[in-house]
Amino acid sequence: MAAPEIEKLIRLFGRLPGLGPRSSQRAVLALLKRRETLLAPLLQALEETARAARSCSRCGNLDTRDPCGLCTDPRREEHALLVVEAVEDLWAMERAGSFRGRYHVLGGTLSAADAVGPEELGIDRLLGRIATEKMEEVILALSATVDGQTTAHYLAERLRPLPVRVTRLGYGVPVGGELNYLDEGTLAAALRSRQPVG
Repeated sequence: MAAPEIEKLIRLFGRLPGLGPRSSQRAVLALLKRRETLLAPLLQALEETARAARSCSRCGNLDTRDPCGLCTDPRREEHALLVVEAVEDLWAMERAGSFRGRYHVLGGTLSAADAVGPEELGIDRLLGRIATEKMEEVILALSATVDGQTTAHYLAERLRPLPVRVTRLGYGVPVGGELNYLDEGTLAAALRSRQPVG
């Protein structure tokens, strides 16, 4: 049995996505065996990131500055906005390299079961941004889950009165699939084959 401090660290690692009790234990043991070359730099990086990381007030991306590097990049297209559920979806789309416009992170999807409504997702902020930034196209890049499609339908209805073209990702995203788990080729194909909504 490990010391309480080590057990606590294993439990904390176990809270991370994709790490169960055994993989958490292996990770902690690896860190403790390589304190100087792995644990010390990791601690420093965690402290630096905890101090510097912040959500972009414009799009919701995580960065060390606000507005983030994507929002301040003058090479990005100004009139296309890709709406995603989470930061990891934004990063997945960036890895695909097929989209050069702007992003907006909702921070989740509408879910009656989890009591997540339009207010919790800041839908009014999104609508205000679309109007003030003169967007011509809004691409709904939401997961093909029930909650993702419900959110896409709700957004399409709210966007209908605005002078903006609303599209969604096309073929390539499997039903029930989540963007963060798809490869770059699939994401690129889905972005190219987007379809009008409604």
